[in-house]
Amino acid sequence: MVGRETETAEIVQRLAADRPHSEVLLIEGDPGAGKSVLLDLAMKRTRRASHRVLRAVGSESEAHLAYAGLHQLLRPALGDLDGLPARQRSSLRIALGLAEHAEHAEPPDAMLVGLAVLTLVSDLAEPAPLLVVVDDAQWIDRASLDVLSFVARRMDSEPVTLLMGVRAADVLPGFDKGYERLEIGPLSGDAANRLLDEQPTRPTGRTRVRILREAAGNPLALVELARAAASRQPEGGGVEGPLPVTDRLEGIFARHVRHLPEATRSALLLLAATDAADAPVAARGLPEADDTTWVPAERAGLVRQDSAGISFRHPLVRSAVYHAASFEERRRAHLALAQLLGEEPDRRAWHLAAATVRPDEQVSAALLETAGRARRRGGHAAAAAALERAAQLSPRRADQARLLADAADMAVFTGQLGWVEHLAGEVRKRSDDPALITRAALATGQLMTMGPHHTAAFTLLARIADEAADARSPRLLDALAGAAVVRYYSGEESQRQRIEALLSHMPDSAAGGALRAWVLAVSDPTGAGVSLAPALPQLITEAKDDAGSLTALAIVAWLLDQTSLAAGTFDEAFGRWQALGPVPAGLGCAVGWAYLEQGRWAEARSVAAEIAVVASQAGLDHAEACARALEATAVALLGESADARGKAEQALALVDPLESRSVAVCARRALGLAAVADGDYDTAYAQFRSAFTEDGDPVHYHVSYTVLAELSAAAVRRGQREHAAELLGRSVRRLGTGMSARVSLLAERGRALLAEPEHAERHFQAALADEAGEQWPFERAQTRLDYGEWLRRQRRIAEARPLLIGALDTFQRLGARPWIERTKAELRAAGIEANSVAPSAITELSPQQQQITRLAARGLTNREIGEKLFLSPRTVGSHLYRVFPKLGITARSQLRDVVDGTLPAR
Repeated sequence: MVGRETETAEIVQRLAADRPHSEVLLIEGDPGAGKSVLLDLAMKRTRRASHRVLRAVGSESEAHLAYAGLHQLLRPALGDLDGLPARQRSSLRIALGLAEHAEHAEPPDAMLVGLAVLTLVSDLAEPAPLLVVVDDAQWIDRASLDVLSFVARRMDSEPVTLLMGVRAADVLPGFDKGYERLEIGPLSGDAANRLLDEQPTRPTGRTRVRILREAAGNPLALVELARAAASRQPEGGGVEGPLPVTDRLEGIFARHVRHLPEATRSALLLLAATDAADAPVAARGLPEADDTTWVPAERAGLVRQDSAGISFRHPLVRSAVYHAASFEERRRAHLALAQLLGEEPDRRAWHLAAATVRPDEQVSAALLETAGRARRRGGHAAAAAALERAAQLSPRRADQARLLADAADMAVFTGQLGWVEHLAGEVRKRSDDPALITRAALATGQLMTMGPHHTAAFTLLARIADEAADARSPRLLDALAGAAVVRYYSGEESQRQRIEALLSHMPDSAAGGALRAWVLAVSDPTGAGVSLAPALPQLITEAKDDAGSLTALAIVAWLLDQTSLAAGTFDEAFGRWQALGPVPAGLGCAVGWAYLEQGRWAEARSVAAEIAVVASQAGLDHAEACARALEATAVALLGESADARGKAEQALALVDPLESRSVAVCARRALGLAAVADGDYDTAYAQFRSAFTEDGDPVHYHVSYTVLAELSAAAVRRGQREHAAELLGRSVRRLGTGMSARVSLLAERGRALLAEPEHAERHFQAALADEAGEQWPFERAQTRLDYGEWLRRQRRIAEARPLLIGALDTFQRLGARPWIERTKAELRAAGIEANSVAPSAITELSPQQQQITRLAARGLTNREIGEKLFLSPRTVGSHLYRVFPKLGITARSQLRDVVDGTLPAR
């Protein structure tokens, strides 16, 4: 490793046997920079220490096979699957295609597949540290990358090192943010000269100068150009020319191939066309490792022989060998492999496809079957790729269009809008069938709802709905469901009117009840609440076996301010709403808001963090902004005002406030709460006031009304009673009979704060009279605090004390520090010294630690907790080990006593 001493030391440091946590390192560099050599070095050191290694190498032709990379990685550990919990084992076996009758199995739960691999990795690292190596990660299939990303984010307490080699110009989904990178740049001039001096024939003079210039510090280029010069290749043969280094190197390798015996060239081509997972079977068609056929290739430096058999010295050699062959030669190689892989139908189908240029119904059908198997295993990208290729090889245009529409439906789950748009465009080119064209366009619209360009998304979905209405197509409701999400995000009133007009074309029926409720509630919760609220429990009961409908109805309950019902329904579908695919569902943050409003702040923060990571990886700026706004609100309530401001500003930077009014108002509300926490009521008033226009109309039809009480409180502090009272009155009149119980209670609190002393009490009492208010513990505690303050100022101390004590109890339980301090001050003024009362130790824990503590207190084992929270058992144990001292306990049996009374009733 000439000139790579620093990089070697960096990697060796990650392999230390006594490290207390996991390591994830991306090794980036151009082809030939030495990434693979560094990874090989790491594996050799690990094996010398008798520690276990799992390894996978990406392959371009294997990138469309769902979980192919994962299968390759876990192949040495398949015998350990029996130790996994039953649900995890089943999901992983289905994903890897190992389950009996896998073709009839339900698609595996994506989160359970990730959890199974996390648990397996944790188990494998139990006796000694584990090294996981993924080379050429840019060619690992997307389903496997999603699993690796899931594991990497959750193995913080595991003695596991994950090293990933990736080409510098490639983006690695799931690993493009938040991980350390080791960039393998060009060698220095001194190191490049030392490497040339190490060659069997050291270049000199003008040749040496040219090699140094052309190689530009790339180690592989230095070696191969020196080899070319030594073998007296013709002038210009790879040494000069305008092509990039990698193309020149491929040219050099290709010239080596041309001079080899025909039998050697045939063997090399078959090896080049073979994927890593094909190798055990394909080896039957190759000469044995000790066969003299390989000798010329070894002498030319194209292959190497080790205990694993014959392999190419570098991926560029494989590429050069493959592309130097004529298409007819490549076709024969793929056909030979397809014949050898008769018992591997997916790999056989792709080899047949690689050998086919004209339409072929049989090959198309084989790819269609491959797509079905990939879909059942949860490999959306692999299924979409197989469907697209099946369409290209189908002889009939109608079948081509249908397969492309199916591919678009699958590609939605990858989050790749450009791919979905391309597939939809191909459908339009091949079909005049309105139903098919509408379906493909709808796939594009559904994915666009999660991006920031809501005007364009709504225009597309409304056009689809128009066409569906004219054709009396059932797709009308699907289009309107997506359009309603856009309407919620944008807050645009004209969009509500358009949705209502289109919905009038849809007759009432039992079919599509949950979807119709969704459209009504999302686009106009005030108007829909009176009629929908009574029907919700029955709709939820009917949706028990449908995770998608159950989640949608939970969101509807949240929109209608039936927070307890919403949170309970989300609990019922726990984990399922996260497993609908790698793309967050529309209004996915609703579960976090429901938890936050119910006082389950730690869970709300966990939801926000998870969605933020997934959305960021998928490039879905709007979904990420929603999550950041939720995070900002939660930390503002905890009194972490600087962090809240940072997250809120991050949310605002990700969206256009005119296209995403819901996010803008949520983020401004978080900024207002952060200002209240700091006692800066001028800023608080400005932020809360921004939820309404100059004329007093809501900027967002749902979110704006949630700031009415906070706006009133800030207005009192800065002498703006009159303006706030006018705005409050206007809002109450606008909402009319459609006002939810929650907004009604907030309005009563606002009225009480703004009223003259002789009128305030009846509003305070009205704000506390409805027992439904217990659904929103923080808001109820605020009202108790305000009422207690008012009573104390009226010198009714005895009446004030119970209210203030009740408020303090809630704030303590939630960990709302600024409100704790304010309530303590009021209690002191009322003659009660509350300084000795500290926030519950539970609230000092991180959100994840709070969840783990709560579940452990219920008696769940580490493995059961890990399955619920998608963590490894070792990570759960590590968190509990750190939690015990913070809680002042020494045994697990003491957790229940600590937790009792510190969390809201479930």
